[in-house]
Amino acid sequence: MKLNVIWETEATSAATRFLKDDPDGLRQVYEAVDLLAHEPRPPGSAELGSQYLRRIHIGRYRVVYEISESTITVVVMHLARVG
Repeated sequence: MKLNVIWETEATSAATRFLKDDPDGLRQVYEAVDLLAHEPRPPGSAELGSQYLRRIHIGRYRVVYEISESTITVVVMHLARVG
């Protein structure tokens, strides 16, 4: 089953800010997040207190997202740089 990927406004705003100085890094983030539609719990992702709330590191970025199988979506809630 393929899930829809939705970006919350806060995560989209962060991506826009990071895009200015790291377009290659953001390309990797978007490619990895797109893959969550097919595999929402990939190796390397971690639960954040619930099987539906997860975190994944992509290069120097951390993405926090929520899986909702009842509405068939992955909601990207937060994007931040690590380190």
